[in-house]
Amino acid sequence: MLKHIEAQIKALGCGVWELREESTRAWEFYFIRHALDQNRVSELNTIFVTLYRPLEDGMLGSASGEIFPTASEAEIQKALSDIYFQASLVKNPSYRLNDKPLVSPALQEVDSAAIAKDFISTMSQLRETETEDVNSYEIFIREITRHYRNSNGVDYTVRYPSSMIEVVVNARKGEHEIELYRNFQSGTCDGEKLRRDIEKALQYGKDRLVTEPTPMLNQFDVLFSTGDARSIYRYFAAKTMVDLIFQKVSDWTPGKPVAESVQGDRITLQAVSTLKNSSASYPFDEEGAVIRDRTLIRDGVVEALWGHRRFSQYLGLEDCSMVKNFVVKGGAHSEAELRQGDYLEVVEFSDFQVDPISGDIAGEIRLGYLHQNGQVRVVSSGSVSGQMAAAIPTMEFSSETEQYDTAVIPRVTKLKNLNVTGQE
Repeated sequence: MLKHIEAQIKALGCGVWELREESTRAWEFYFIRHALDQNRVSELNTIFVTLYRPLEDGMLGSASGEIFPTASEAEIQKALSDIYFQASLVKNPSYRLNDKPLVSPALQEVDSAAIAKDFISTMSQLRETETEDVNSYEIFIREITRHYRNSNGVDYTVRYPSSMIEVVVNARKGEHEIELYRNFQSGTCDGEKLRRDIEKALQYGKDRLVTEPTPMLNQFDVLFSTGDARSIYRYFAAKTMVDLIFQKVSDWTPGKPVAESVQGDRITLQAVSTLKNSSASYPFDEEGAVIRDRTLIRDGVVEALWGHRRFSQYLGLEDCSMVKNFVVKGGAHSEAELRQGDYLEVVEFSDFQVDPISGDIAGEIRLGYLHQNGQVRVVSSGSVSGQMAAAIPTMEFSSETEQYDTAVIPRVTKLKNLNVTGQE
């Protein structure tokens, strides 16, 4: 199909183009409690086209669109013609597509049946009680094959697994009941981690039924020990992205420290092409570039950048790529050391975000454990807010790390003197 579309592109008179075809075979299982309610197998094929058009004054136009595999000859020609016309309406400084030859690896065999079996087996081993149990869960296992071609002769094919399980747990106390939703993504099934995370959710559901309002803590240390902490480290990754640097929404550049007068832990952040059990583990990016392992930040100093080819070329960088997987090196303190003294550990937010541009920190507390004066109180309500620029100099994180799909981050992260609002 791609070669046929390529011929139509050339007939259109377009000499610069990219084609990306993604074929997905998916197995889906739906369980009520632990009884299989239904299952199905589906196949999806999508083709994405990007056409480029030289314009006056050395500018380059581009536009993208999708072509359905079932499209007729006339539909393909019309779709391509529309995309090529749209490319004349967008003007960007000229840049070149990737032109380095790639050697496709042997296609990975994905044993979807074995992955499904691991998920189902793990769910059957959960420690449930009469008051905390699994309401339902859905398993999605995908075998993704991506084929990329461009007008410079770059041509590769990769295949990888991508899995997801959605779990709803219930906790009850008398007439009161609460429901928690969890979404876990991975390459295959890490049974031990999945079981541990769901059993934590069961405990959190139980604790949600006995919370008291969060007091007005004002400036207080906050501990992050769940997947929400990924937003903290995504901020560092985003600030080293060429897209944001070229657009002047990030002023982080190689050789420059991420913060001055650091008294806490200095971050080391790596971008890696492949990560065991990641749902996005492959050697080439969506623009035909080799994803090279590189250290973006070393001991708190920016060392390298990553991002889209267009913006990397604008900055004079050739060896750049898009990256999905990141690894943060552990800090100087153990988890036990970070859990000393007074702090608020928030394990459930209604939403938690760190804005990659402004660095604003914001989240509404659904469940937290307030450690204060040697006592622990289970709290809810209120909010956490702050600013990363102010938090980085005193930020501390554990030497132990944990993987959340495409990110390996410290198991515990402490941001000091955040604004914690609550009830007076």
